[in-house]
Amino acid sequence: MAGVVCCGLTTLDVTQVVDRLPAADEKLVARSLAVEVGGPAANAARTAAALGADVILVTALGPGPVADLVRAQLAAAGVRVVDVAADAAGPALSTVLVTAGTGERAVVSTNAVGRPTSPPPPAVLDGAGALLVDGHLLPAQVALAREARARGVAVLLDGGSWKPGLEELLGHVDLAVVSADLAVPAPVAGGAGAPAGTTGVPAAVAALGPVMVAQTHGAGPVAVLEKGRRYALEVPAVPPGEVVDTLGAGDVLHGAVAFHLAAGASWRNALARGTRVASRSVRFAGALGWAVS
Repeated sequence: MAGVVCCGLTTLDVTQVVDRLPAADEKLVARSLAVEVGGPAANAARTAAALGADVILVTALGPGPVADLVRAQLAAAGVRVVDVAADAAGPALSTVLVTAGTGERAVVSTNAVGRPTSPPPPAVLDGAGALLVDGHLLPAQVALAREARARGVAVLLDGGSWKPGLEELLGHVDLAVVSADLAVPAPVAGGAGAPAGTTGVPAAVAALGPVMVAQTHGAGPVAVLEKGRRYALEVPAVPPGEVVDTLGAGDVLHGAVAFHLAAGASWRNALARGTRVASRSVRFAGALGWAVS
């Protein structure tokens, strides 16, 4: 099958499982601790690799021991890294608290918005069937998305939140999968902004370029706007008692969609298959627990 290229944010996540979130000035003892690679593009890359794709991750790691740890974990997951960091900063860091019993998570993180990067080599797209971008490292993503479009490679956006300049990237995106939290700013959406709900946001995003826009709503149906036609895609149900960890479920969805696009699936089928993988993932700890269980 064709390969998958992911471009965007990589973090090092420090994840602790707690019985509940602490109150102000309160200290809690965690049930467990894990330190592993995270970030939307990196988790999507690891997902696509776990499903069997040849994967390249274009990201900004920089020098230092934290970057070396991240590189080692990505290599162990079967992901090849192209580092486009143009500064001496290390990877972004995230602190994650997962609530035992519900799988809900709270995240505090730095990100890569505005981080200087070197131009990514166009050759990373050789043999690729899908390019995933996440709105971070925008200059590198715009360059790769433009090149991917010229080559006929499907471009998929993980739209977790709106980032300055995202409208330029959307002009080179085929399929945008956005979260329920994404809001299109009023100046970008023609002055009025995008109305809340499953109607306004997909339409506002589609107006910026993508042929298909899907807005996720957690365990609820995915609202899809494809070539002007609206429909809902049901998400496989997971009983509340079986939810272990929702951390990274969205990233797993995007990585699985990219995998199936690269394998030749239609956009709709790739999205449906991606939801099945993401639903399975919440039954296990960590973003990739499902892949090793």
